[in-house]
Amino acid sequence: METKQKDKTLLEQGLELPLMEEFYTIQGEGFHSGKPAYFIRVGGCDVGCHWCDVKESWDASLHPLTAVDTIVDNADKYPAKAVVVTGGEPSMYNLEYITGQFKSKGIQTFIETSGAYLLTGTWDWVCLSPKKTSQPLPLNFKKANELKIIVHNKNDFEWAEKNAAQVTDDCKLFLQPEWSKAKEMMPLIVDYVMAHPKWNVSLQTHKYMNIP
Repeated sequence: METKQKDKTLLEQGLELPLMEEFYTIQGEGFHSGKPAYFIRVGGCDVGCHWCDVKESWDASLHPLTAVDTIVDNADKYPAKAVVVTGGEPSMYNLEYITGQFKSKGIQTFIETSGAYLLTGTWDWVCLSPKKTSQPLPLNFKKANELKIIVHNKNDFEWAEKNAAQVTDDCKLFLQPEWSKAKEMMPLIVDYVMAHPKWNVSLQTHKYMNIP
């Protein structure tokens, strides 16, 4: 019991996180696509997107609680001083400490989040990807540097506009086909972006490059 209570305390303080995986790669999606970064995928998510391609991340108990200092040291070994914290849903956790440690080492901090929880920490870039099952908190729209809408069907264009109306004027807007529907949705996205040029096309280029 003492170990479990200690882990719970460290988790609440943001000194440990349930780490699913960490790896150095090329960013594949959105505004920073093509740039190298260290990816940190935390376990735990209750948003429940039916098309999620990392459902194994949902159950936080399957992923070991890992000292944040260890995660930061691992990221600092690589030449690109940029990290992407993703999930799962990373905003479920206290991210003040980990972002503070990254900043102290001169590492840029990017996050990918549904915005369903209060966002903590200091971020250089916030990619907000809203989900219909658990919509973003209003405050998180104002923090978004990038809005990425996953297009699974024709109705998602209307959903995209509703979300775009809530972000700031300088937020970058992206439409990205859901991978399993890409062939069907891509022509619709192309036509939509050409007709509504405030939007940009995002692709999961890492899947084409066959990298994580």
